Amino acid sequence: MSRHPNWLKVSIPGGITYRKVRQLLRDKNLHTICEEARCPNRGECFNRGTATFLILGDICTRNCLYCAVKSGKPKPVNPLEPREVAEAVSILGLKYAVVTSVTRDDLDDGGAQIFYETIMEIKHRNPNCIVEVLIPDFKGNDNAIYKIIGAKPDVINHNIEVVEELFSKMRPQGNYNLSLNLLQRIKEIDSNIITKSGFMIGLGENIDQIIKTMYNLRDVNVDVLTIGQYLQPSIHHAPTIKYYTPDEFKYFKDIGYQIGFLQVESAPLVRSSYHADDLINLIKKVKT
Repeated sequence: MSRHPNWLKVSIPGGITYRKVRQLLRDKNLHTICEEARCPNRGECFNRGTATFLILGDICTRNCLYCAVKSGKPKPVNPLEPREVAEAVSILGLKYAVVTSVTRDDLDDGGAQIFYETIMEIKHRNPNCIVEVLIPDFKGNDNAIYKIIGAKPDVINHNIEVVEELFSKMRPQGNYNLSLNLLQRIKEIDSNIITKSGFMIGLGENIDQIIKTMYNLRDVNVDVLTIGQYLQPSIHHAPTIKYYTPDEFKYFKDIGYQIGFLQVESAPLVRSSYHADDLINLIKKVKT
């Protein structure tokens, strides 16, 4: 019997472009959230010649029950990382680059300076490349938020990850309202930046809680929403309670547009950076 429903089956990663991307990442000693979080779409994305760069190392200071990224004591920050990421963007010829990080509560600024330098390096070496950053909550540090915005990324994403009712169990070191306030603060500082957020379903939430979360995100002027199916990374992580059908995901997508999101990606295999480059047309429209 298949572990997952048929609509969750993906191809085994492979192909020339896939191998090229993996080799480039190894050569430059770079990490991706695609691999560290065991994303089911990594084969497809690598074959498109893209990846979501994971900066500030590959060890997170937090331990969320749904996340496959390693948790523990991080290594020192690599000061050459921004340059290496920007060079990888150049080699891959990306028109849209996504940069995220592990959470680094051990750093005074949460790693905001490295985010800043990475964005600036990408834009310097690749002036036509659109940059999206997927940031942690920085414990609500306003200076860190200002630092990120000062680099002028085109899109700032901060995932709410799960519905509020599951936060204390799944994200014990996070705070639902702090995450909402961060997203609101970004818009208050610079209303021209497109904001994005997303969450997983299948962890035990109900329909009303999903829809409430959508409204909460729209109330703080989030522009783009992603919703995807949670898949248990290992027996040590939270179990998958429910597999939502493609029709149910379409239902959430329709509601998202009805309540005012500019773009909604809602499907079983959607992840926060899945086909992120599809935002290019939206960004051009917003900026004209």
